Amino acid sequence: MSVNKAILVGRLGKDPETRFTGSGQAVCNFSLATDSSFKDRSGERQKRTEWHRIVVWGKLAEICQQYLKKGMQVYIEGRIQSREWEDKTSGQKRTAVEIIASEMRMLTSRSDSMAAGAGAAASAPSSRSSDLEGPTADDSMSSGPEISDEDIPF
Repeated sequence: MSVNKAILVGRLGKDPETRFTGSGQAVCNFSLATDSSFKDRSGERQKRTEWHRIVVWGKLAEICQQYLKKGMQVYIEGRIQSREWEDKTSGQKRTAVEIIASEMRMLTSRSDSMAAGAGAAASAPSSRSSDLEGPTADDSMSSGPEISDEDIPF
């Protein structure tokens, strides 16, 4: 048995870009930033940001294009996929690791997005492409106090 599942909660690094295949199917791409913090060897707090390439297909791609904006916080669930191709200019082999999203939930509230300049874009309903339950805007990870490493008892 094997499992290929990725769950990310992060912020969009730029507005989504959508294009359509020859058959008319939408494909949406955007970057998602996730943060983690840790203490280095000298005991100082460090912050690391990881960037993820997100690819969304079909109706969910159209919804992402319509409602998501740079800076919004989203929940993404999908699978990890790598692509290889040969660079036309240098002839070198290139690899990209992407998250092919099957679910997207907007976690930024309408008031948060309006303050960030996204306007009414966050007022759209959350969208899902499966029947699995995921977090909602009410129980998002952004609510409640932030927990540091010192708060963890082990």
